[in-house]
Amino acid sequence: MFKTILRIFFTAFVTMLLAYFLPGIYVESAEAALIVAIVLGLLRVFVKPVLILLTLPVTVFTLGLFLLVINALIILMADNLVKGFDVSGFWYALLFSILLSMFQSAFNQALENKKQ
Repeated sequence: MFKTILRIFFTAFVTMLLAYFLPGIYVESAEAALIVAIVLGLLRVFVKPVLILLTLPVTVFTLGLFLLVINALIILMADNLVKGFDVSGFWYALLFSILLSMFQSAFNQALENKKQ
């Protein structure tokens, strides 16, 4: 439970950090970033598996690269659901999702290494 809360706060922090550096991403406040982190987590749990299942032939054909498009769509869905979070377009959503995934992967790896 503690790790989940820690990951949510880290995602909110990275969301604010990326919004500062990427011109096509806007986050109104820390509260909005926290809500974005929660919404992204929920979308990844409930919507992403359905999208992967529906686009399985395309994903296999592109050797998994279509998953990047699905991640960008999840970011755009969060943009529509959260007031105070704005993404200018698909390409910014794609770049944001790639960078966010990289930061989250490094953070999760650090958590696992600390546990051992």
